[in-house]
Amino acid sequence: MNPKIKIAIADDHPLVIDGLHHILGKCADMEIVGSYHDGAQLLSGIAKKEPDVLLLDIQMPGQTGDEIADIIRVAYPKIRMLALTNLDNVYYIHSMLRSGVLGYILKTTTGNILPEAIRTVYRGEEYLEPVLKEKMAADARQMKNNPHSQLVLSRREKEVLQCIAANLTSQQIADKLFVSKRTIDSHRLNLMMKLDVKNVAALIKKAIQLGLV
Repeated sequence: MNPKIKIAIADDHPLVIDGLHHILGKCADMEIVGSYHDGAQLLSGIAKKEPDVLLLDIQMPGQTGDEIADIIRVAYPKIRMLALTNLDNVYYIHSMLRSGVLGYILKTTTGNILPEAIRTVYRGEEYLEPVLKEKMAADARQMKNNPHSQLVLSRREKEVLQCIAANLTSQQIADKLFVSKRTIDSHRLNLMMKLDVKNVAALIKKAIQLGLV
């Protein structure tokens, strides 16, 4: 008998975790070995019990999904990561794939897709939902037709970029703009994707070079 696929879940919504336990509990070849509500809990937990596959939410308290993925990719290269999120923006998809995530599916997906995605990334193969593949293909076509489109920033993105350049934290920017910290984290990630950088220091440097701040 083949060993079961050991799965860890990182998500800050208890109902989502309960739902995943319900779905995956029906899979004879899978076993959930840990559930964590934030990045700190996750990193502590997998240090004690390393899973084969990690289901990783992108937006959790503390570190964002791409930041956590970067850490795990280096510290635990054998763990296969699968992003499970509500965010279908191509910037998030590209960012997570660049951070070492092998799969990306939405929380709105049907229950039978999740086990298929887990088995696929467990084999070391990439898995994207068909709807997300089409989104990425459409984005690639747009970039080919207009290679400078990614540099077009919205008014709010420009505001956030100015605040980042002023050395404000995400929470300080959120308080200033009267939005949630998660919203600011989303804008930050979008900006890094649009400017094709991996960290805030590089974001500020490139924004200055391009005359955006």
